[in-house]
Amino acid sequence: MRTAALGPAQRAESLAGMAERELDVLVVGAGVVGAGTALDAVTRGLSTGLVEARDWASGTSSRSSKLIHGGLRYLEMLDFPLVREALKERGLLLERLAPHLVKPVPFLYPLQHKGWERWYAGSGVALYDGMSMARGHGRGLPLHRHLTRHHALRIAPCLKKDALVGALQYYDAQMDDARYVATLVRTAASYGAKVANRARVTGFLREGERVVGARVQDVEGGGEYEIRARQIVNATGVWTDDTQAMVGERGQFHVRASKGIHLVVPKDRIHSTTGLILRTEKSVLFVIPWGRHWIVGTTDTDWDLDKAHPAASSADIDYLLEHVNSVLAVPLTRDDVQGVYAGLRPLLAGESEATSKLSREHIVAHPVPGLVVVAGGKYTTYRVMAKDAVDAAVHGLDQRVAECVTEDVPLLGAEGYRALWNARARIAASTGLHVVRVEHLLNRYGSAAEEVLDLIASDSSMGEPLQAADDYLRAEVVYAASHEGARHLDDVLTRRTRISIETFDRGTRSAREAAELMAPVLGWDEGQIEREVEHYRKRVEAERESQRQPDDLTADAARLGAPDIVPL
Repeated sequence: MRTAALGPAQRAESLAGMAERELDVLVVGAGVVGAGTALDAVTRGLSTGLVEARDWASGTSSRSSKLIHGGLRYLEMLDFPLVREALKERGLLLERLAPHLVKPVPFLYPLQHKGWERWYAGSGVALYDGMSMARGHGRGLPLHRHLTRHHALRIAPCLKKDALVGALQYYDAQMDDARYVATLVRTAASYGAKVANRARVTGFLREGERVVGARVQDVEGGGEYEIRARQIVNATGVWTDDTQAMVGERGQFHVRASKGIHLVVPKDRIHSTTGLILRTEKSVLFVIPWGRHWIVGTTDTDWDLDKAHPAASSADIDYLLEHVNSVLAVPLTRDDVQGVYAGLRPLLAGESEATSKLSREHIVAHPVPGLVVVAGGKYTTYRVMAKDAVDAAVHGLDQRVAECVTEDVPLLGAEGYRALWNARARIAASTGLHVVRVEHLLNRYGSAAEEVLDLIASDSSMGEPLQAADDYLRAEVVYAASHEGARHLDDVLTRRTRISIETFDRGTRSAREAAELMAPVLGWDEGQIEREVEHYRKRVEAERESQRQPDDLTADAARLGAPDIVPL
């Protein structure tokens, strides 16, 4: 398929094009649900626009546990339809839609009670595997297995010997959530959607009762556009209520924000060949393999402060360390923590008893003519949410429109990925890169890695790693700005790469090198390079300060000490 390069020129063309003629569907919000909705709409043949106030996935969709999973714990709640749906989506993503981005990951569940717990937990995991296989999409993952304590300690020596009497091991899947969303956006653009980030909806256009468009501010250039659309889809996650308020209509439901934080620690701090899943008094705790690191999370607490930059407090960090250390033979300390990130889950809180129980389910509503709202749900089931949202929009179009086809639309980079993976040694030999570097590129870009390799072929210095973050090549920074819509240094260090959480300096030592690589693509002068670097350093300082604060209020105040947008 033809790939879309989301550089500065394309962004300007998209904004102008959206304002030029009426769209069939305008999607507001480019998290995973909004990006998925844009892809669903455009692949049904609808003229489609997508606008995002900040960067792709800059809210919830870049700050998750980075798992594609059926929700094993929802079986315990007897929520079989949700698990069945999620397991089908997991299988589709692994096998057909995004095999380059979604990968199997093993988890060990330590058993702490003899007899009954093995039967109870084992039955649940067996049902989980059985439901996956029954959907016809479980062949890509190994089945669960029962382990003795001796065997469990052999594959996870990090565990205290008295922390378990045996174990279960099962498989789920994982991805880089922000990279996945950026790929969704590019896929939609490749099929003809007009997409623009840093484009904020400031109000809706009305004709009588009907919503007929939106006023959109170009946050970068300062202009304002009136974009008319036959249907608008509000997919703004935890900002749903704020966006709805612009219409002046009382919503049928409300979205409550629940904060979850994660710690990132180096691989050598936890000696294990498998991820871990642990019970806590409130929920579950994951220790997730993440390249040369582990992700430890998560928490689940109400949050009613700043939605753009939820802050992790010292109490949050202590909570995770305390719970993971309860099973580790060598406990983690604050000094082991390389990165910390906090995100907000959009949970549905209805005005009636029925909707207050929706929790991780999603809902689609048509509160006024011309406007569809989609909210709630899980990352894994984004495609189903998108389908339901577009179905509702199509109902409002009052014309025949094709059915959803995204079950059969691989994401950008999926086509040809396995063939290139099989040829990775030959690619390494022809490019001069180590085969590990080629594998890294293929697992981040799929077959689109050839575009990154073209940058290296035209300038050999692009094949060198960043000096202070050597997991990433210099070409990847340039490609983020020229092809993936990165507009600022923060976009690259936080979302296109994960340097901000994978290095002890949180990316500050890489900031100048990355900014200088982005500058020619984005037309920055030396003054703008300095502003980008300084802004990023202040952001990191504010985050570090927030993580020293005792509670949410003080952490939020400290995090807000850094400005949000870099002036151009």
